[in-house]
Amino acid sequence: MKHFLKETDFLPHEVGEVFALARDLKRDRGQSGQTPLAGQTWALIFSKASTRTRVSFEVGIRELGGSPLFLNKNDLQLGRGESIEDTARVLSRYVHGLVVRTYDHREIERLAASGSVPVINALTDFLHPCQVYSDAFTAAERWAGPKGDLLASLKGRKVAFLGDTSFNMANSWILGGSLFGMKVTLSGPVNHAPGPRIRTLLEAEKRGIDFQFTTDPMEAVRGADLVYTDVWASMGKEEEASARKTLMGPYSVTSKLFAAAKPEALFMHCLPAHPGEEVEQCVLDHPRSVIFDEAENRLHIQKAVMAKLAQAARR
Repeated sequence: MKHFLKETDFLPHEVGEVFALARDLKRDRGQSGQTPLAGQTWALIFSKASTRTRVSFEVGIRELGGSPLFLNKNDLQLGRGESIEDTARVLSRYVHGLVVRTYDHREIERLAASGSVPVINALTDFLHPCQVYSDAFTAAERWAGPKGDLLASLKGRKVAFLGDTSFNMANSWILGGSLFGMKVTLSGPVNHAPGPRIRTLLEAEKRGIDFQFTTDPMEAVRGADLVYTDVWASMGKEEEASARKTLMGPYSVTSKLFAAAKPEALFMHCLPAHPGEEVEQCVLDHPRSVIFDEAENRLHIQKAVMAKLAQAARR
């Protein structure tokens, strides 16, 4: 059974196919007649609140001909102590796929190991593969043009990630960058540097440690094709928000910092943003800010991922 728990669950040639399909689905939205989820029900199990993730998956499932079933984790027997393994086995008898948004990455690994339907990681504290695929696809649209090779357009490009470089989006850029052939430089406080878990994963997949970390944000953005940031206190870290504002302050994406990247560099943020904290409002509003293109492309990339997984499950 094929799952999408981490960026590298698709091989490089499969990533190219996912991107190409997402471009087709976006161009022909509602007109292509592609309904690979016809007659299927996909369950969304969410432990974390969501706007973009929930809406994009529910709309995407419907546009592919399926029916979404939203399940808050606290409404399930999981909230009363039923094992993840038993939940996976039961739900696999009812639905055709699981989309899971939770805290502990091990939860989705256990669901995938015990169930018999595709599982998609819609965010964990460790990785956010749907987001980074959407981000890379958004950049590739700009760099490849309407008919160019999307994946090839990413190779050799530099991404500068600023802020908390130890959490899910930073990890996803580290792993995703190794898959897309991009150069990834991260900058943040030394005690929020990329941790041993992502390094262990890279080594296990024989990818080597192919990223750079620096505490100097100007050094990070120099020569960058893409400047990226995320909120300083993600869900589950709210109690640290005040302390993080002081600690992360030097890594805020100001207009001066953004100007130090390449003249044609793009700015990205996975949203929601906190203007005046991790990024200035003028950068969010900049002509080269593509934050809402990223948000839209969650729909198209996730549709392509679900279509590919549904196709593989039928084999």
